[in-house]
Amino acid sequence: MFVDSRTSRFPTNFLWGAATSAHQVEGNNHNDWTEWEKLGLVKSREQSGRACGHYERFREDFALAKELGHNAHRFSIEWSRIEPRPGRFDLAAIDHYRQVLVELHRLGLEPLVTLWHFTNPIWIRNQGGWTNRRTIDDFGRYVQAIVDQLGHLITHWVTLNEPTVYTSHGYISAYWPPQKKNYLSAWQAIRNLVTAHRLAYQIIHRRWPAAKVGVANNLNDFAAARPGHLLDQGLRAWADFWHNRWWLNQTYDTQDFLGINYYFHHPLRWRWVGPTKLFAPQTPPAAPQSDLGWEIYPTGLGLVLESVRPYQLPIIISENGVADADDHLRAAFIRDHVAQVDHAIRHGLDVRGYCYWSLLDNFEWREGFTPRFGLVEVDYHTLKRTIRPSAHAYRQLIVQHSRSRSSSSSPTA
Repeated sequence: MFVDSRTSRFPTNFLWGAATSAHQVEGNNHNDWTEWEKLGLVKSREQSGRACGHYERFREDFALAKELGHNAHRFSIEWSRIEPRPGRFDLAAIDHYRQVLVELHRLGLEPLVTLWHFTNPIWIRNQGGWTNRRTIDDFGRYVQAIVDQLGHLITHWVTLNEPTVYTSHGYISAYWPPQKKNYLSAWQAIRNLVTAHRLAYQIIHRRWPAAKVGVANNLNDFAAARPGHLLDQGLRAWADFWHNRWWLNQTYDTQDFLGINYYFHHPLRWRWVGPTKLFAPQTPPAAPQSDLGWEIYPTGLGLVLESVRPYQLPIIISENGVADADDHLRAAFIRDHVAQVDHAIRHGLDVRGYCYWSLLDNFEWREGFTPRFGLVEVDYHTLKRTIRPSAHAYRQLIVQHSRSRSSSSSPTA
């Protein structure tokens, strides 16, 4: 599919890029996840270890992003590096992220900086993690340090990544650490994360009033597997409320933009199999799927974008990607999802960026190193980087949209 120069409406300053997170690419972290990995619960009993070596090779990786036509990059700062002990800040770690930001600016890549992407310092884990209200103030102290030391280099801030996914996997399904099947703990954690976000928003804006602050929230396209079935419809409505709406309703007044991570189309079919499996998607066998068995459904992104129209906030697609080791799905995946973004913009939604997940193959949490999401392939033995053909297809898409934008511009557009 080629871009129609008569209809493309991407704004001039649209952010095209990819995303990473510290624990998944940097290597040699020491946090609650690295401790949990030692229990052998990651598939193939893998540990993140040196991961992609990005901590040392970030300049090389950013140069690849620039070569691929990106003008933005989303990454996260590792809290456990910045504050390895309560109130004790590692100046060398702060300086490292200063170098990261300077390099991104030098290359003309707009940084989108995530302050918390699932991992916690060991001392936070030891005090009960996000179930302890003390963690809110501790997070605020960490945010204040980043604001003071690095804030002049950051415009776009993502306070938290996928808080509802974190609490669901950590405290309901027990698929992720801290592996507690406890609904009260889940409620305490999500409430504390709401308060932590609101506190971070205030801290950032107090020092940098022009900053743009949001949350990268995982939004699913829930559907009734049997559209005319009342129980399926009720299940869909409840899932949409809890997973999609509740967080937005609690925080939209302290977001300058909505970060949307889109991966899942979830057809839901009522059957009593226990609360943790009740919301498992009923994917049709013939549906196209990624290497992880996730249905590929670009239309769902368009539906998710339309669903947030009532919040009347700018939108950035902060993650959207596919596990595809053979690279035979990724180019079409990006093209078709970007087409949904184009459609949303043409119908009046203020979408300002698209970040593919991920720039690099990486450590995919409990799934380990097997899933391959990267525009750039990583050989985990040698750490050699190889640009995949789909990355060039994405670059061509960026160029085509940029050309159509300039050719269709007019004083009245």
